[in-house]
Amino acid sequence: MWFRKSTPLFSQSEIQTIQQKVKVSEANTSGEIRIYIEMHCTWMEPVRRAAEIFHELKMFHTVNRNAVLIYLACADHDFAMYADKGIYENADPGFWELEAKKLAQNFHQKAYMDGLIGAVDAVGKLLTQHYPLHGENKNELPDEIIFGK
Repeated sequence: MWFRKSTPLFSQSEIQTIQQKVKVSEANTSGEIRIYIEMHCTWMEPVRRAAEIFHELKMFHTVNRNAVLIYLACADHDFAMYADKGIYENADPGFWELEAKKLAQNFHQKAYMDGLIGAVDAVGKLLTQHYPLHGENKNELPDEIIFGK
């Protein structure tokens, strides 16, 4: 897979801010958050693409099955949030729909960084609520944003 170091949506400074937000959001939970950004979501629905990436990145290997992927397709103006079984089953039924709506509203207003940071914050709070940290924080997955094709 080919990875770029940037995206038209975010500057390098914004990328660093977002990655720092991921670290802060994971500080009090055993849960994991990853962000994957690519230009197009070709030939499939964003949720299916997010599921495919989730599995390619082996995000289902976390001890508590509590990883969440936030997927963005920049040029297609599309996104999805994909959660592993543990956290998906523990979230309130309307959580994912509400957060998707908030993210869509921010993106519609071209507030991309605010939207993404808000989503990371909300997911981090959900993870902390259901999977609070007990003992040492073992970061099971990297916090860096992944830039795909």
